[in-house]
Amino acid sequence: MHRGELFILSAPSGAGKTTLIQALLKGGFARFGDIEFSVSHTTRAPRQGECDGVDYHFIDHATFLDMIAADRFLEWAQVHDNYYGTSRDEVAPRLERGVDVLLDIDVQGAEQVLARMPEAHSIFVMPPSFDALRQRLQGRGLDEPGRIARRLAVSLSEVERYERYGYVIINEDASRASEALAAIILEKRHRRERMLGRIQEILKDFQDRGTTPA
Repeated sequence: MHRGELFILSAPSGAGKTTLIQALLKGGFARFGDIEFSVSHTTRAPRQGECDGVDYHFIDHATFLDMIAADRFLEWAQVHDNYYGTSRDEVAPRLERGVDVLLDIDVQGAEQVLARMPEAHSIFVMPPSFDALRQRLQGRGLDEPGRIARRLAVSLSEVERYERYGYVIINEDASRASEALAAIILEKRHRRERMLGRIQEILKDFQDRGTTPA
């Protein structure tokens, strides 16, 4: 069995990567199967409508710190008063089963994961302009003005790190951006080395049948 592929998505807050992931997992790409979203751990409280185990694994500070001490995270960070991280248990067993895994993490987290797993495929989702990002942050109604201002203030440093990624998707049109994400994943799935097991089965079939008179 082939090993699954690890895909990392990063973007400034509000660039639309969560929407792209949801479109990928629930839309037309779902028929291709064998790709799952890695749910992160956090110590922050759930927001209205969020579900434990779906949006995040919501845990307390003591549990998170114990997981850090046990080296159970591929990446983690402290953001203000809360912790966020991607556990190894969310990723490694799936890859071993041949399932592709999709991570939604910030640029700092992506750097940590790539340092541990350089074979991962990194994708940066970029907004088409600063004004477009500001309008999206304001339009989604999730943050107060001060938080929006802070997100915009760090967006330049995040966008400037695009060069550390293997792929860039400019999210000007959500439908086309979703197609681009699906195309990247499909391209990796059809590399010769990934297809080798199936290729060998077909080749053997031709070899066996080719020596038998019709």
